[in-house]
Amino acid sequence: MKTSNPVLARLGQAAERERAAGYAPGGPYGQPGYGQPGHPGAYGQPGYGQPGQPYPATGYPSAPPTVQTMSIDDVVVKTVTLLGILGVSAAAAWVLVPDALVKVAWIGAAVVGLVLGLIISFSRIANPALVVTYAVIEGVFVGMVSKAFETLYNGIVLQAVVATFGVFFVMAMLYKMRVVRATPKFARGLIAVMAGLFAVMLINLVLALFGFDTGLRSGGALAIGFSLVCIVVASLSFVLSFHEVEEGVRMGLPQRYSWTAAFGILVSLVWLYLEVLRLISYFQGDD
Repeated sequence: MKTSNPVLARLGQAAERERAAGYAPGGPYGQPGYGQPGHPGAYGQPGYGQPGQPYPATGYPSAPPTVQTMSIDDVVVKTVTLLGILGVSAAAAWVLVPDALVKVAWIGAAVVGLVLGLIISFSRIANPALVVTYAVIEGVFVGMVSKAFETLYNGIVLQAVVATFGVFFVMAMLYKMRVVRATPKFARGLIAVMAGLFAVMLINLVLALFGFDTGLRSGGALAIGFSLVCIVVASLSFVLSFHEVEEGVRMGLPQRYSWTAAFGILVSLVWLYLEVLRLISYFQGDD
């Protein structure tokens, strides 16, 4: 199995190890299928009741362990589940967190979510519990950000949600029709751009903590341009996610890795939503 994506290559190796540990199609009750080594009567081996092969003394032989592979439906279900968890968590935080603690909850959830996201991204195993926890924490973060923006600009959250899912479905259609493809060159370029944007945002945040305003988030022409770039890149990141799902299914990754694929889609959706929310706010004025 060859792939240009290092994450998929790593997960593919994990799948190979699990298949070697016992995933193989066979006969009923986990016995080897006809024509496979060990099947009674295969390759001239004596069958049960024939000379040289007595009947088994007790029951059927124990079945070897099996590994169920992921499917596109698995990823869809996991993605919807994570979105539901995030939405419930966001709504609960919106209602339960007092206005005076919105900023504290916002920053705390952002830091914890970032740490969890990095752990999941660089982990060598799929951890559904960790992915679900990330969705809960990220829900708190999204809920606090949304509440702050909605307080300033009435109706902005609904506009951002509609725009975000609109972009997502457009990108899904474009990918399905093969208008955009995740070629190796495209993937390398997009990952490099994403890393660059993350570095710029991190530097801007550090400078802002020390009182320096770079203009990237102040609402001017530079801020609008930066948000537009982020929205385009976040939209294109769905192409990488869709490609990873297709490749994961083709490579026969274990079913639990559908949580990892759903996590990638969730991260892109949250990033896109936040950038759309910010961009819309730039055109709302101070009314």
